Amino acid sequence: MKSRKLLAATAVAMAGTLVLSACGGGGDSGSEDGSVSMTFWHNSTTGDGKAYWEDTVAAFEEANPGVTIEIQAIQNEDMDGKLQTALNSGDAPDIFMARGGGKLADVVEAGQAKDLTDLIDPAVKEAVGGSLSAMTVDDKVYGIPVSILPGGLFYSADLFEAAGVTENPATIPDLEAANEKLRASGVAPIALGAKDAWPAAHWYYFFALRYCSQDTMNEAASTRTFDAPCWTEAGEALADFAATEPFNEGFLTTSAQQGAGSSAGLLANHQAAMELMGAWDPGVIASLTPDGQPLADLQWFPFPEVEGGEGEPGAMMGGVDGYSCSADAPDECADFLNFALSKESQEAYADAFQTLPASSEAQGVVTDPALVSILEAYNEAPYVSVWLDTLYGQNIGNALNTAVVNLLAGQGTPADIVQAVNDAAAKE
Repeated sequence: MKSRKLLAATAVAMAGTLVLSACGGGGDSGSEDGSVSMTFWHNSTTGDGKAYWEDTVAAFEEANPGVTIEIQAIQNEDMDGKLQTALNSGDAPDIFMARGGGKLADVVEAGQAKDLTDLIDPAVKEAVGGSLSAMTVDDKVYGIPVSILPGGLFYSADLFEAAGVTENPATIPDLEAANEKLRASGVAPIALGAKDAWPAAHWYYFFALRYCSQDTMNEAASTRTFDAPCWTEAGEALADFAATEPFNEGFLTTSAQQGAGSSAGLLANHQAAMELMGAWDPGVIASLTPDGQPLADLQWFPFPEVEGGEGEPGAMMGGVDGYSCSADAPDECADFLNFALSKESQEAYADAFQTLPASSEAQGVVTDPALVSILEAYNEAPYVSVWLDTLYGQNIGNALNTAVVNLLAGQGTPADIVQAVNDAAAKE
């Protein structure tokens, strides 16, 4: 199975305008005795994922005497803000998490990322295939993806069966009908961690994917204007769907991934039947089940189709998790990324995170039913867009995410979402 090219070319080719310091990050990592020290930020703060990076760093250090890597694990929701602060202060880590798209383009434009084009092993380039496009800016590579993360609805097959939901919803009316049955059975139909903003915004993203054509989404990434009618139609569809009360009680104050009361925790403990998330979700859910093991009945289906939308049926949305090197990082940073993309390391990554590895060579280890379903849909999709807050960059993305939460809180309208995005774009 191979990685499909993400719809990121337009956003990554254009220059972002995030104002960052042009000072070097990572610092002078060499020493007089020839040893090299680097700093490494990732977002795996607990469990097997944290252990994976510790083991990978230890193995790399053993294979490369004189090279040491200091690890800092940062909570996912805090990563973007902390990284931007570090970049602004000229004290960026040598190796840092990157999700590609407009976010990475902003960092590249500010001169904060190292050009890895000639430092990536050709075998690694071939193995990750088209997903490398999400880390490419103006035909140069500034990062390496470690996982592909298409999204959709994860669900409990047991709760569906108990509620009498016998088929996966294919349309929004189907989903609303399933929600009624699930609510009547005594569980929340859909878990949503809107406290963290981006999970709520995912609902708007997917409605936009269904209502807007691929050309429209590309055009918005290029022109930074969001005036096509489909953007408002997506907000109207979300408002209508939210009016059916599909989400868990207190969803506005629910976090996404932290603890049993999070949206992932509600699904992990069979208190909610579904969650709209990316392919990292099985691993997060597994860490929140009572026994810390994968949820045995976890399944997946794609976001339902809508009537009258301009998006091509079967189109998907997702992203990549990857890593970049700061502009002043030593070349050993690229050596580490190549090491992490070996077949063996990617297989270990897939097992540790219970997700989809970026390397096609390692995808044979994926056996989780939900992930197998995602990978099949991903490889058959006519196109795959990256998350909108990634595609359009952090400033526009933050405005978009906040406006969607306001809509769901009854404090905004579909038109307000478009206005907030246009206002943010005008400031760039």
